[in-house]
Amino acid sequence: MPGEEEKSVCVNRRARHDYIIEETYEAGLVLRGSEVKSLREGKANLKDSYAGILKGEAFLLNAHISPYAAANRFNHEPTRTRKLLLHKKEIRRLTGRVKEKGLTLIPLRLYFKSGKAKVELGLARGKKLYDKRESLRRKVAQREVERSLKSR
Repeated sequence: MPGEEEKSVCVNRRARHDYIIEETYEAGLVLRGSEVKSLREGKANLKDSYAGILKGEAFLLNAHISPYAAANRFNHEPTRTRKLLLHKKEIRRLTGRVKEKGLTLIPLRLYFKSGKAKVELGLARGKKLYDKRESLRRKVAQREVERSLKSR
């Protein structure tokens, strides 16, 4: 929809370095009030997190959302399992793809879209060491090209 603003909360930078992202999906998150307030302050970390499908439902596991300071005793567990909101058809498709050899669901970024907390999931395949070296070489070459064009 036009006019939808997106406010990024956190980005999983390691994901694009460690994995080859084949497809991306947008999923809603089921959160508690203190989690939403903490996200609005930008206090989240997706470093070691991943998504899984259990009994026909998608979950975000190991994502760290820091406790909200003003929530005191009504606070949340920082790394609790959070339910992801996806269509049944998407969940069935992801279940089939994840069962394939070497594919996994990785959260790429957390953001707010029209006031709702969303997570961008990537269907990913792990990179080998030589793939990482190749992408690093490409990045360095691209940086040198940009530097030479800038000096002209």
